[in-house]
Amino acid sequence: MQANFSLDNDIQSSFLQRRLKSQERREMQREILSILGLPQRPRPLLQERHTAAPMFMLDLYNNAILEDSYKPAYTTPGPPMLTQQDSHFLSDADMVMSFVNLVDLDEDLRLYHQHHREFRFDLSRIPAGETVTAAELRIYKDFIHERYENETFLVSVFQVLQQQPKRELYLLDSRVVWAAEEGWLVFDLTVTTNRWVMNPGQNLGLQLSLETAYGERMNPRRAGLVGSTGPRNKQPFMVAFLKASGIHLRSVRSASGNKQRGHHRSKTPKAGVAPSQVALKTAEAAEGASIDPKQGCKKHELYVSFRDLGWQDWIIAPEGYAAYYCEGECVFPLNSYMNATNHAIVQTLVHFINPDTVPKPCCAPTQLHGISVLYFDDSSNVILKKYRNMVVRACGCH
Repeated sequence: MQANFSLDNDIQSSFLQRRLKSQERREMQREILSILGLPQRPRPLLQERHTAAPMFMLDLYNNAILEDSYKPAYTTPGPPMLTQQDSHFLSDADMVMSFVNLVDLDEDLRLYHQHHREFRFDLSRIPAGETVTAAELRIYKDFIHERYENETFLVSVFQVLQQQPKRELYLLDSRVVWAAEEGWLVFDLTVTTNRWVMNPGQNLGLQLSLETAYGERMNPRRAGLVGSTGPRNKQPFMVAFLKASGIHLRSVRSASGNKQRGHHRSKTPKAGVAPSQVALKTAEAAEGASIDPKQGCKKHELYVSFRDLGWQDWIIAPEGYAAYYCEGECVFPLNSYMNATNHAIVQTLVHFINPDTVPKPCCAPTQLHGISVLYFDDSSNVILKKYRNMVVRACGCH
């Protein structure tokens, strides 16, 4: 096992790596899982990366990292599955979840010769505090050679309101398709999904029915609609776009060490220093002082590898990310490349005049950026989540 992180070395301009101890790695895993909002690492039963849902989610991931000005490192075979509307939904969401159909193969085969198809999705994995901004049922339709190209069908999706004693249905969405049409059919489930999240007991599933232009019911398979027995990259799935309804912050770490240091600082200026002496001392220092750019506050390399953490079985993308970190001196005079705030400049002057009064400014991130992570949960659903403030873009003195 290689190292779990990489740091740059200014002298050699290369990565400096070391092997983490077991305890260090467990601690790092625990901390990163906490940042990702996961109580423990997922252990999916299946890691089918080439089925329809993961392929669609990979397209979403590529779209998300393009928004972040990164080049897509993961390509999917065939044309992109995203629509312009999906891109709009993604830009407004902070999390996307896909769900596999829970109607097992045996039950689906029982319905094979009937005139409808059934779907059930477990939405219990949607985190509390997340609002469904959009939800879709996606079904693939193949070209039908044995029918007239201009023949049309009406595809309807119903919510199952009651199973017994007689099945009761409520129409959610419908659309007319041509026999020659090929591609993904998308049905809106937004309102129903929010109801199911609020009242899980009402989630009795969906039913899809198909009729000819003459009103005759017809087996969906004969119109080219792919089911669970079809190719894995064309099987139906559900996707939900989520947005946090509130702000959830991690607990702030203890800063007792800083408080103790601050408690012993002098609150009054150093006695015996006249204002004229202060001005003269500052001017002399400004004239002759300079900082080696290599030692000044700036951004340094830091790479976090999910693969080296042993998470490649549940994290689909990325394999890792460049987090960077800030380090360097913030001493008088602060040069322009140090990206210092006005407060830091004043603090530097006061520290230079009387080091016992206040400390030097700290080198810290001035600009942070987010990343997107695509992963499996314990139920083998695929999740795309955006995480803010994960990558240092710029450093400065604060």
